Amino acid sequence: MPEPDELTALDLVDPALIAPRLRRVALIAAAIGIAVAVVVGLLVSWPIGLLVGAVIGGPTTISALLGLRRRIWMSGNVIHARRPLGVRRIDAAAAVVAEVQVRTGRVSQVALRVGDGDAVVTVPLALYTDTGGAELAVLALRRLADALAASDLAAAAAVSSVLVQQLRAEAREAGLEQRPLYAAARTVRDAGRGALTTLSDAEVAALLD
Repeated sequence: MPEPDELTALDLVDPALIAPRLRRVALIAAAIGIAVAVVVGLLVSWPIGLLVGAVIGGPTTISALLGLRRRIWMSGNVIHARRPLGVRRIDAAAAVVAEVQVRTGRVSQVALRVGDGDAVVTVPLALYTDTGGAELAVLALRRLADALAASDLAAAAAVSSVLVQQLRAEAREAGLEQRPLYAAARTVRDAGRGALTTLSDAEVAALLD
């Protein structure tokens, strides 16, 4: 077990893997915006050229650069989520909100939404396609499960149990069909529900069957 103050990354996808792509997207979008600004500036006027270039290239460039800053980690029972304008901190052991959310599409995402009364953060737990998926690292799942188990909230205890069962399934190398996080995604997808769904308490409990 890690020491209570040890930092544990909660990033589902290693930031080092996506950073080069985000930088490339930012550079391409900025280059397109500059090119459009020059062309429109020469043909019409420079103020209009700069405006059009900013509208075309600006949003994608900014979004990619902001994506480079996003990180999420744990220290003790506290989840830290770095956002463009600062770091949000949630004490999972003091949770008053603990929900499993599923976002469906060609890639389905299962996430933990947790709040302590002051703020709320969303921690991606798994991504699934029809042929496979990616799941949060074992140590990260263990830290989340332990922190939620320390809460007095019944929903937090239920989610903690789901994460523990997920860990057990991974330990015995069970197939996707036997993993509760995959079952959460399948439940929402098979029901044809909205693109973003929060599982009910009964549905979370059913993941433990």
